[in-house]
Amino acid sequence: MPRREVKVIVVGNPANTNCLTASKSAPSIPKENFSCLICLDHNGAKVQIALKLGVTGNDVKNTQYPDVNHAKVKLQGKEVGVYEALKDDNWLKGEFVTTVQQRGAAIKARKLSSAMSPATAICNHVRDIWFGTPEGEFVSMGVISDGNSFGIPDDVLYSFPVVIKNKTWKFVEGLPINDFSREKMDLTAKELTEEKETAFEFLSST
Repeated sequence: MPRREVKVIVVGNPANTNCLTASKSAPSIPKENFSCLICLDHNGAKVQIALKLGVTGNDVKNTQYPDVNHAKVKLQGKEVGVYEALKDDNWLKGEFVTTVQQRGAAIKARKLSSAMSPATAICNHVRDIWFGTPEGEFVSMGVISDGNSFGIPDDVLYSFPVVIKNKTWKFVEGLPINDFSREKMDLTAKELTEEKETAFEFLSST
């Protein structure tokens, strides 16, 4: 029997539903101990913002793809909101979203593939779980949706902003959600729910 404190990280796509399936298959392990890799999209968002603003990825924090309204960037020694710094709504709703969806093909073409590599994302994910998140920062992580305050149905593995301390994650509460992000979030929740139902129907018939 697996140890209850084990942490399970799922990478293979469809990562969210694969992770939920793994959790259902190992009920002795707390479902909060299962997470799936969202860090690749998180890193891709950071890299794009950094390139657009002429800073390094380390200068960008609190990205929550595709919503940058809570993200911060350090410009000329001062921390400012990413949305205010960019002042480019068309880019944020267009190229920014599609580039992350395509797993950074354009970024890779610019010889910056290491920032977009799955290996880097996995290392970041494990680091965040093991060492926790810095004070005042959050990360994106695919975790069980039970008890969230973002209007996402329970019992799906979904990307949420989380803070981590003592190897335990918690939802970031109180983040306002604009209409653009709400539409994207609801669409993703619908797709994941349908994917879950299809997967479980198949598994129950085998």
